[in-house]
Amino acid sequence: MKGLLVKDFKLMMLQRNFFLLILVIVIGMMAFTDDVVFPLGFLSFVVSLFTLSTISYDDFDNGNAFLFTLPITRNDYVIEKYSLGLLFGCVAWILATVLGVIATVFKGTLPITDLMLASLIILPIMIVIQAIMIPFQLKFGGDKGRIAMIGAFGALALIALVIVKGAKAIFNIDLVHLLDTLPTVSMGMLVVIAVIVALVLLLISMKISLSIMNKKEF
Repeated sequence: MKGLLVKDFKLMMLQRNFFLLILVIVIGMMAFTDDVVFPLGFLSFVVSLFTLSTISYDDFDNGNAFLFTLPITRNDYVIEKYSLGLLFGCVAWILATVLGVIATVFKGTLPITDLMLASLIILPIMIVIQAIMIPFQLKFGGDKGRIAMIGAFGALALIALVIVKGAKAIFNIDLVHLLDTLPTVSMGMLVVIAVIVALVLLLISMKISLSIMNKKEF
């Protein structure tokens, strides 16, 4: 698996100019706007999803057929993609959080506790997005995978909307207002639970991806 990580790091280095451009954009947004949370999430999500580009590179011009002639198992391949996604996502998330804290200290637009809470909320969302997108990319490839992912996120948004509207109509509970009024301690506990749930979903996603790769023909 070490060899796969080295290969993907070298692939990422080919796109270092794009990484630097994203970083400059994020720093610019934090420096010249009052919104620190959006660029924080933007950097975390964009960098973490670069894992998908390595899958596309591997699949290009029947590259996987050659790759699996090497002493690499399909299970190793899948585990490496999830490890790479978490590694890049967490590094980007930490970097974005540090930049957000620096911007907040200098500009004073947001309490540090609110920024950290927003940052912690972004973490499980990032993990869940990876858990959804990697299996689709492995199953359908580049173009079809993107279409399938759009449909999946549309379905998730619809389910969330139905839950919120249903709770309001049936039980007269405003879930959005309820989350807004939670004290910081309760919100922190909710974030911890969300991270645990996200990691469980990531493990389930990995099991699905392992099944996809073991059935896939090259």
